Amino acid sequence: MASKNDVRGTIKLRSTAGTGYTYMTSKNRRNTPDRLTARKFDPRARAVVEFREER
Repeated sequence: MASKNDVRGTIKLRSTAGTGYTYMTSKNRRNTPDRLTARKFDPRARAVVEFREER
């Protein structure tokens, strides 16, 4: 039997500020095959920066 989250995979969003801070989230790989970007708060840089999906 297939698992419930077959298509939905866990991804890691890494900060572009160079601090090494990451967020863990999930996305539907069938609907969004390209890399995900999001503007989130980086506590090490103390600013809102862009986070990109790491593979």
